[in-house]
Amino acid sequence: MSIIKKLNTDLEKLVESAGYSVENLVLQPSGRRDLGQFQLNDAMTLSKIYKKAPRLIAEDIIKVIEQDNRFTNINIAGPGFINITLTDEYLAELLTEIYNDNSLNIDKRTKKKIVLDYGGANVAKALHVGHLRSANIGEALKRLAILLGYEVIGDAHLGDYGRPLGLVVLEIKKRYPNLVYFDKTYTGDFSEVEPPITNADLEALYPYASNKAKEDAMYLEEAREITFKIQNHERGYYDLWKKVVEISKRDIKQVYDTLNVNFELWLGESDATEYLNELDEIYKNSHVLTNSEGAQIIEVKEESDTSPMPPLLYKRSNGTVSYETTDLATILQRKKELNPDEIWYCVDARQSLHFDQVFRAARKVKLVEDRVELEHIGFGTMNGKDGKPFKTRDGGVMSLKGLINLVEQETKKKINPDTVEENKREEVAKIVAIAALKYADLLPFRGTDYIFEPEKFADLEGKTGPYLLYSTIRMKSLLKKGVNENIGKITKFKTETEKDIALTIIRLPIILNKAFDSRSLNDITEYIYKLTSLYNKFYTENKILTEEDKELKESWLTLTKIVYDINMMLLDVLAIKVPEKM
Repeated sequence: MSIIKKLNTDLEKLVESAGYSVENLVLQPSGRRDLGQFQLNDAMTLSKIYKKAPRLIAEDIIKVIEQDNRFTNINIAGPGFINITLTDEYLAELLTEIYNDNSLNIDKRTKKKIVLDYGGANVAKALHVGHLRSANIGEALKRLAILLGYEVIGDAHLGDYGRPLGLVVLEIKKRYPNLVYFDKTYTGDFSEVEPPITNADLEALYPYASNKAKEDAMYLEEAREITFKIQNHERGYYDLWKKVVEISKRDIKQVYDTLNVNFELWLGESDATEYLNELDEIYKNSHVLTNSEGAQIIEVKEESDTSPMPPLLYKRSNGTVSYETTDLATILQRKKELNPDEIWYCVDARQSLHFDQVFRAARKVKLVEDRVELEHIGFGTMNGKDGKPFKTRDGGVMSLKGLINLVEQETKKKINPDTVEENKREEVAKIVAIAALKYADLLPFRGTDYIFEPEKFADLEGKTGPYLLYSTIRMKSLLKKGVNENIGKITKFKTETEKDIALTIIRLPIILNKAFDSRSLNDITEYIYKLTSLYNKFYTENKILTEEDKELKESWLTLTKIVYDINMMLLDVLAIKVPEKM
């Protein structure tokens, strides 16, 4: 149990000893620090239960709290708001406890197994800026959930089974018709055959083939036929498809590694295909499949719907399965192989209809038990200064590699040549660029669109990733310089800024829980900026290492270490690395 949670529980007991029963009491930060550090508003609720004026109830509660030497400056404001301040001695004691055991500043939750589906890269296509948010938000949510005690399995869930792959394989056949993959008489082992294709070739092939299919009906039909052959594991076509997936996956992994995004599973839609026959049996036996112009559909509309809800396309008229169906097969696969308590999908908010359909279709035949939560965690788009999805200068879709390089050019300007060796500047600039990208991406509430400005978010001042990195590195440097000083105990405070830092520190569990419950990292990004800014204010106000008061110096260095540890922990949750110097 965290310190702030225990404090709330202790106050509940004090209120009960005053003659009033209260549940889930929560100390709120006071908006009037001159009146107190915290505020209790429960007298208002209790007045309705006990039919007594809230101010009279507050007076009863205060009489009990005043007997506890942990609290001071206890007073009533307005009709019954109770203001409370922690004594300096008690606040210092709490911080010392956190220094000795940082688990006292985290509320662990009941352990559950979560499968987190994020990333969603499409094989044979270049990762673009649209993939950034899924990777960033998904990775950070995974790390946050693990910090709070959950078991989390992240799955890249690659798009590797639909028509795009059929288009790519068709275009390879058009350009290289003599490849052995298309020779029906070949009886050798295809695994030993390497196609003359690079990832750069694949990234050019798909847009070409996609545009051609829009203009040429015959070409589109050929692509459909090849997609069918791939999905039915026809020799040659299926083997070439596997090679294409391997080539593309290597490049995708490199980009995700750069973003410090790590998946436990690198599965794709195709990995669930072994469950398609079982899925067919489940839906046929449940009599929920309906024929519609040669295709098979599932009606998912409910009486409570206030907007149109189209049926789910289960199988196309040409026999190929839909994206919705492979998602259903993947749910079945995850149930069989992983048995999760919850399955989260961190995917663009514009896919909400898709997930409504899939979840309803899954519930319709009890594909998973009722206890298993299925949740779509949608997010908005990252836009340019014009308010439209981020583009290249010539108006094209910007690749994720291109965006990273763009930000890296900005962060190179911020690297101090006097502290970072020349042979390490490229590496440091890359780390700082990723921090700038990630922090900017996680700063707004996930459901909102936001404007990304490379120059602004690469700045060392303001609410940016580089600012946090620079400040955290400075804390580490200070601690290194004070390595021979006493550290480990806080006994006194000199300024109100130190107390503000202390009060911010003990509220960390509330922030972590709020971020988890909202499935958004903006509370954490705001918190770490607030804590860091308070520390920087304290740092400029005091000469820590030259302070003559030994107790005060130890208190300051201990406070620095606590803030540093919190920063490092939260930056790790955000999947942001910290360089040694910058």
